[in-house]
Amino acid sequence: MRFLRREGVLCRTCALATFRDMQADTMVLGWWGPLSLLITPVTLLTNLGALSGIRRVPEPAAPGFRPPLNPGKPLFKRPAGILALIPLGLLGLALLAIPVLMVIGALTGGSDTDPHPTLTVGSCARNDTNWPAQSLQPEPCDSAAAELRVAEPAAGECPPGDYLAYPEYSENGSTSLCLRPLKG
Repeated sequence: MRFLRREGVLCRTCALATFRDMQADTMVLGWWGPLSLLITPVTLLTNLGALSGIRRVPEPAAPGFRPPLNPGKPLFKRPAGILALIPLGLLGLALLAIPVLMVIGALTGGSDTDPHPTLTVGSCARNDTNWPAQSLQPEPCDSAAAELRVAEPAAGECPPGDYLAYPEYSENGSTSLCLRPLKG
């Protein structure tokens, strides 16, 4: 990473030529470093302040002791300017993508904060872990993977041999359900 600066007494034409050459070099060579990815856009914007100063310099009234430099094509009509559109476009896309993804996440409700599926009385389920831990998943009752039938507790208690499901698996999130084994 390098920071270059050209100073001198320049006419408007020579200053514009120098600015365009240095800005074009920055647009092509400024991206090739880890920190440069962040610093180059700032440098390009900061250099626009120098351009506004150049535009305030009056045109040369009389020819100097040597001919003025050729300012050349504007930046985005040079190969360096066209090539610089790739990283500038990617940077702009990244800066635009972050707020767009945040808005989409907010509108869709973000990530699912309730990892427990809802079980209803009469449905079937399987437990993807070992008891007493519960990782219950709904299953069709005619499926070979179905292990448990969901039942409502009688008088607040499950019959002997049934398991008690965590309340998070009920529709209201606070009622415990009974889980009756389907097999032996």
